[in-house]
Amino acid sequence: RVVSHTTRYTTRRTHLLSRVAMPPLSLTTRLASSRALLRGRAVPTSSRARRAFRATPCTARLDVDIRPASYDDELREKTAQARAWFGPALLPASTPTETFESARESFRMRAEFKIWHDGPRTYYAMCDSDAPKDPVEIVDFPMASERIRELMPLVLKEVTATETLRRKLFQANFLTTTTGDAVVSLLYHRQLDDAWRADADAMRTRLGIDVIGRARKQKLTLDKDFVVERVRVDGFRDLVSYKQLEGSFTQPNAGIAAQMLAWARSAAVSDDPNVDVSSTSTSTRDFLELYCGNGHFTIALAPLFRKCLATEISKTSVSAAQNNMRENGIENCVIARLSAEELCDALDGGREYTRLKDIDLTSYDLQTILVDPPRAGMGESVSNFCTRFDRIVYISCNPETLARDCETLCQTHDIKRFAVFDQFPYTPHLESGALLVKKTTA
Repeated sequence: RVVSHTTRYTTRRTHLLSRVAMPPLSLTTRLASSRALLRGRAVPTSSRARRAFRATPCTARLDVDIRPASYDDELREKTAQARAWFGPALLPASTPTETFESARESFRMRAEFKIWHDGPRTYYAMCDSDAPKDPVEIVDFPMASERIRELMPLVLKEVTATETLRRKLFQANFLTTTTGDAVVSLLYHRQLDDAWRADADAMRTRLGIDVIGRARKQKLTLDKDFVVERVRVDGFRDLVSYKQLEGSFTQPNAGIAAQMLAWARSAAVSDDPNVDVSSTSTSTRDFLELYCGNGHFTIALAPLFRKCLATEISKTSVSAAQNNMRENGIENCVIARLSAEELCDALDGGREYTRLKDIDLTSYDLQTILVDPPRAGMGESVSNFCTRFDRIVYISCNPETLARDCETLCQTHDIKRFAVFDQFPYTPHLESGALLVKKTTA
């Protein structure tokens, strides 16, 4: 956990920041972060926030401003911290780091803001979790996509001009794509009626967006509740399209997401990062993916193999993945709605699963596996399961748990490639990837 003594101008977004211990950023970087934040566009609004600076307890935070001048130094330091979790026995110095940099601004395709009401005035805000009643006004969010930054003042103007849209509104969520597709979700502490629907639909038409209203046990969708992202992937003649559902996980940094796809495709078939994957022939063996989500990696990697089997526990994500496969003409892949642990059990001849009744597991020659687990990692059981595969492509949003799982995996495999993807610039977070190849016996 990154810590710093800062002021109430400091904000935190808990869905981006880890509660797992990690090596701290240097004092130089932390001070630079704080100074940059105070020069930024975060405006103190409440009476308590307008007091003179005073230190608060140690707090993890997300600065709302960007720091292009220090980007290279911050990424270099995060990369060193990521490698430090492994140690030379697991990740020797001779294994280079493949580094994938983010755009310096306008890289986030989604964002969530509190809506704060101060008498007749309404504004976007973030709050420190230790002071949830002290809002920090967000006038601009330079990390957000150009489409989000364009929509922020327009949506706020619409909301403040119409009492039906403003009353008891407490949050606004933006989901966008690189091509300008946008869904805005408005969350309320009241039930929504026909009057709200009429005013929200008028706003939707004026702004050219899709609008969703949410309240307790209520969801009103005006037109559609998803966006379609289109990504250029090497080896595909056309852009790869991904249906991304509102309220479900999506890759927040579209530029980095595309680079992760390219790296995963390369790592799945080659130990050498310089090999042109588009020139390689389709493998005669099969591919397994755990935690496939909406099929982000599945669709990109499936054409490299004879057949592909993927698993995901979320029903909505499975539905989105199946839709994405159809839209992209992927015909050699089957998705089973199972947890990773359940599939491990099934492949080991355990209990019979109804959701596998139409899938013949014995017809697969699975030699390569890709895993993209949650922050907690795979754990010992799934890690032991993975050691049966010749090639393991491990995508991780937490280098600490990746290193922990590699302690198990490296009993039978060697790390041949290691990569970092700066999914979240200006935060302590770093996405990473490892290719592990089974050790050869003398």
